[in-house]
Amino acid sequence: MAVELRQERRYTFEEYLEIDDGNKYELRDGILYMMSAPFDPHVVIGGQLIAQLIVFFRGKTCQVKYDSNVRLWKDKDTTYVPDISVICDPSKINNFGCVGAPDFIIEIISPSTARMDYLVKHKDYQDSGVKEYWIIDPKDKKVDVNILIDGKYELTTYTFDNVIDVRALPGCELDFTIFKEYNLLA
Repeated sequence: MAVELRQERRYTFEEYLEIDDGNKYELRDGILYMMSAPFDPHVVIGGQLIAQLIVFFRGKTCQVKYDSNVRLWKDKDTTYVPDISVICDPSKINNFGCVGAPDFIIEIISPSTARMDYLVKHKDYQDSGVKEYWIIDPKDKKVDVNILIDGKYELTTYTFDNVIDVRALPGCELDFTIFKEYNLLA
């Protein structure tokens, strides 16, 4: 859940890095958004997908990040914390997280984050050059796959009955059929 905080001023990226109050935040154009703890389907889906990605990238140079900072542009006070990101350019990775567009991002929505994920982040990820952006909807059991082509996302929607190729990561595929085993999707 993303909740805009009532604030008298905008925060800089540097001030964002200094926040250490035990809460999780994202920063968009200087506005802080407090993130709530994820719900159970979110955690299960994210954990299973991370496991699949870690196995695929064993021995490869790309890094898989879960809940890690992504600063899409160096000159903007905007920092997101995608559920999953894959970065294949090691020069983009530092102690903070990722500076620049990851190759692949997954967001798992909840009712409170849907608007941000479908509209705001969709535009920012597209404009910054994220090659592939997936939006997973556990409630409707669907995956919106956005592929960057000529600077714009092209959308294909899949159900959880599929094994889906990650086009930005040749040879990588993620199996959604495994979620049939979990009660959370019943």
